[in-house]
Amino acid sequence: QVQLVESGGGLVQPGGSLNVSCAASGSIFRLNAMAWYRQAPGKQRELVASITSGGTTNYVDSVKGRFTISRDNAKNTVYLQMNSLKPEDAAVYYCYARITRATIPRRDYDFWGQGTQVTVSS
Repeated sequence: QVQLVESGGGLVQPGGSLNVSCAASGSIFRLNAMAWYRQAPGKQRELVASITSGGTTNYVDSVKGRFTISRDNAKNTVYLQMNSLKPEDAAVYYCYARITRATIPRRDYDFWGQGTQVTVSS
C-alpha cells in the first residue's frame, strides 16, 4: 500500500503565504514525478506545478513567480510554497505522485492525496 498525506492548507488573506506539504509512505521503490493540482468549485482540476525526480520544475502561467514546488527525496515529501496568494488561488489542492512500487516486478502507478483546502479571503 502507498499513501499520500497532505497538510498545511487553511485560510489566508489575499497577499499572504501558505506552505502545503505531501508525504508519501508505504511500499515505495522510487518516487518519480510529483505534482500539485487544484480544483475550485465548478471548475476542472488543473495542474499547478510539477517536479521531476531530478528537480526540474514546471508551473502553470498563473502561479509563475509566486509559487515554488520542491521536494525532499530523503523524506519522500513534496512541498508547495505559495506566496502573494489571490482569491482565485482558492481551491482544494491535491498532491500527485508517480511511484514505482517495491514489488516484483517493478511497476509504476499514479497516486493521489486526499486534498487540502486553501481559502484566500479577507
